[in-house]
Amino acid sequence: MPSELSPTAKAPPPMRALSGIQPTGRFHWGNYFGAIRQYIELQTAGEAFYFIADLHALTTVRDPARLRSLVHAAAVDLVALGLDPAQATLFVQSDVPEVTELTWLLMTVCPMGLLERCHAYKDKKTRGLPADAGLFTYPVLMSADILAYDATVVPVGEDQVQHIEVCRDLAGTFNHLYGDVFTLPKPRLVEGGAKVPGTDGQKMSKSYENTIDVFEDLAAQKKKIMRITTDSRPMEEPKDPQGDHLYELYSLLASEAKRMEMEALYRRGGFGYGEVKKALVEAAADFFATARSRRAELEADPGRIEAILADGAARARRKAGAVLARAREACGLSRGASAPGRKA
Repeated sequence: MPSELSPTAKAPPPMRALSGIQPTGRFHWGNYFGAIRQYIELQTAGEAFYFIADLHALTTVRDPARLRSLVHAAAVDLVALGLDPAQATLFVQSDVPEVTELTWLLMTVCPMGLLERCHAYKDKKTRGLPADAGLFTYPVLMSADILAYDATVVPVGEDQVQHIEVCRDLAGTFNHLYGDVFTLPKPRLVEGGAKVPGTDGQKMSKSYENTIDVFEDLAAQKKKIMRITTDSRPMEEPKDPQGDHLYELYSLLASEAKRMEMEALYRRGGFGYGEVKKALVEAAADFFATARSRRAELEADPGRIEAILADGAARARRKAGAVLARAREACGLSRGASAPGRKA
């Protein structure tokens, strides 16, 4: 039996995080607490690749000028919120064409039934809405996004776990046919898994039109917060803070000491929801103050963001190119002698 120091013992692969975010609108609190905050935490835990998923966005955004604007805004927002290009590779998905070729290689081993079971396609079909081939094959492109960088960890919400399972299925099938080509990734769920409530109490989502944007004008943000729907319980009645969406939002933004004060106020009663909303306005302004200042600096220097994206694309292409070459050789697209260990 080999010892821990034996050269024959296979060391586990280093942690490499990979995730993408669609530029279909400005980032809201749900995007930040549900994904972006975890991106920032993971960038110091190992290697990290983060991309702006403009190819995925083409299934919903059909205005080219708007798409270009949203991609730029997304890059500025991510850096302003704390994503450090010196620690993580930030790039635009379409700047890495190797991923689209890898998508085709995965298509050739993907059963139709696997895609027919994916929830995004099933939901549209159930509701009688048109679903194009882009939506149908969306999970394959997502799989290529992940596999192109030998990602070991993919931070996702619970609604995206199925897509990671599809990725693992496709990688496993390809590896079974052609050898040990792809690294099988694992999902990493957001800690706690709690949804970020919107202004109506449902999950915060652009599709529900209940979002509070991270960088929207403070006056407009205040107006939106003050209009958050609440129940009609009398002011003097004590209230359980758990499950109250106004309290849940405040808890995300306030310090632990402030959160405990608010919890005590709820349980004591004798307050109006307007008081909580004003506290939420202040907490939000304080929480994102540094990011707002950083964003203003970045907007004043647009060339800096383009340089960051160009550098990120170059780094991403080097990695994706090596993985694609490995896959092409394994399945017979590269002419020449077969690599050792590959199936004929």
